[in-house]
Formats: sequence, structure tokens, C-alpha cells
Amino acid sequence: MEAAAYLYRGLEVRLLVYPRQRTMAGTGHSYDQGFDAAVRINEPGQKEVEGRSRVFQLKVERGFENIGDARRASTAYAEHLIDACPSGRTIWDAEV
Repeated sequence: MEAAAYLYRGLEVRLLVYPRQRTMAGTGHSYDQGFDAAVRINEPGQKEVEGRSRVFQLKVERGFENIGDARRASTAYAEHLIDACPSGRTIWDAEV
């Protein structure tokens, strides 16, 4: 499944949502523990050259109850990271 992506302030943001509990071999997915989320922020590069990329995981005590909540939180987190980046620095230098 392709991660949802959109452009925000010239950076590509991909939302990454996954079950909090790892799926064991031979069993189905278990969503009882909820979902964890992360965001990948990419610097759009030219086709021949890859841009910079970094993954930021949302730090939450309990998993999100559903995928929609995890996606909304991921979107807000990515936009906050980009907006809060001090001038003269880049998202790649951010200490999170």
C-alpha cells in the first residue's frame, strides 16, 4: 500500500500509519493495541538525483484508536515540524 503524500511548503510529506502490535507469522493483523504513526519528509529531488529524506515518529503513550486519528495527528505533526523550524536551519537538522 502506497503511503499518502502531499506537498507542504515545498516539501513532500508522506504519512506512515501501522499497527502498534507486530503481526505474528501465521496470524492476521491485530488492531487491539491501536496504531502508531510516523511521517517521512522528503526534499523533492530531480529524477536523476534523490532529495534528502527523514522519518519522524510520533511519540505517543498509547496507540491511536483508528487510522483516521493517526493520519490526522501525523499531518499536524509534520506541519508543526516544518513550521517550527528556525530560520537558518533545515528540517534535516531538527532535533526531535
